[in-house]
Amino acid sequence: MSIEFLITTLVVVVSPGTGALYTIAAGLSRGRRASLWAAFGCTVGIVPHMLAAITGLAAVLHASALAFEIIKYLGVAYLLYMAWATLRETGSLSLNARDAPAKSAGAVILESILINILNPKLSIFFFAFLPQFVPVDSPNAVGQMLQLSGVFMLLTFLVFAAYGLFAAAVRGHVISRPSIMTWMRRTFAGAFVLLGARLALTER
Repeated sequence: MSIEFLITTLVVVVSPGTGALYTIAAGLSRGRRASLWAAFGCTVGIVPHMLAAITGLAAVLHASALAFEIIKYLGVAYLLYMAWATLRETGSLSLNARDAPAKSAGAVILESILINILNPKLSIFFFAFLPQFVPVDSPNAVGQMLQLSGVFMLLTFLVFAAYGLFAAAVRGHVISRPSIMTWMRRTFAGAFVLLGARLALTER
């Protein structure tokens, strides 16, 4: 494993995206435990893309315009749903008061898994990213790709958990101020709309 792989992975993981945004929102709305479950779910959501890249399914997705478009627009629809739920103050993305009904860990994990699964660009990323760090003549290319993917997932969890825990730490300052809550809710909703628009405009 090279230092170039670690640096590249860290840059990719730290860059804000739908998973990081969801984890931050979970920390703000539900606290530390929810943020950790969200980070875990986003990490688990990487697994299908990793397996797709390793087995070659990402190549099929890249080659098939119809398959790519279907998954892409499912992802766009889900992001728009998340924006709508945030504005309506429902679901785990709402910035509710401390006495709001708790959302189950399973529900938070499921939502965060869907966030990453419904992103076809992640499969393409793995398909283009991992092979660059595996020697062409390697006798155990699959094993090396699994190892690199494991490191990528570990860093994803650690960075997202840090985002979420920081959000949870300032939660008290946010939920005690209605004006800040309203601003944050609109900001998150707008961010999900923008991410959905960006996904809709992406090409294979």
